[in-house]
Amino acid sequence: MTGRVLYVIACAAPPTRDVAVLVRLAQRAGWDTCAILTPRARAFTDEAELEALTGHPVRHEYKRPEEPDVLPDPHAMIVAPATFNTINKWALGIADTLALGLLTEAIGTGVPLVALPSLNAAQARHPAFQWSVERLRVSGVRVLLGDDGFQPGEPGAGEALVSRFPWHRALQALETPG
Repeated sequence: MTGRVLYVIACAAPPTRDVAVLVRLAQRAGWDTCAILTPRARAFTDEAELEALTGHPVRHEYKRPEEPDVLPDPHAMIVAPATFNTINKWALGIADTLALGLLTEAIGTGVPLVALPSLNAAQARHPAFQWSVERLRVSGVRVLLGDDGFQPGEPGAGEALVSRFPWHRALQALETPG
């Protein structure tokens, strides 16, 4: 596949087991899709399935400086599901994983960015999270939280929300001017 390249970055949250849904939606929309996982997200998904689906290696850690890049450069990135931890680190500019390194750099390069969080309502009410969401939005990131994206449930309700995770909203946000 050639043309537009989308990086789908998934964090360690229950919806990650279904990240292939987003990959398929993006492919149907004409995106050449690459999967990047946070190190802990690896336990939530099937890397071999993602590699077969995308035709690209799944990345989860930094490469050595002398190694070539194995993925094409992205034209856009979607972080879904984006965890409390990732949102807060990203807003602070912390790049201690490949996923965060790509995301922090993308703000500076102007690559279109969409984040579809997955967290509980108690975490969403935390002042650090609210500050982080606002900081990312000011930086040009479309954070889909509330009516236009993910609706957090109360603590302990995460598993019940997995089947309703709005993957399609992330792709719609990327495809429509914001």
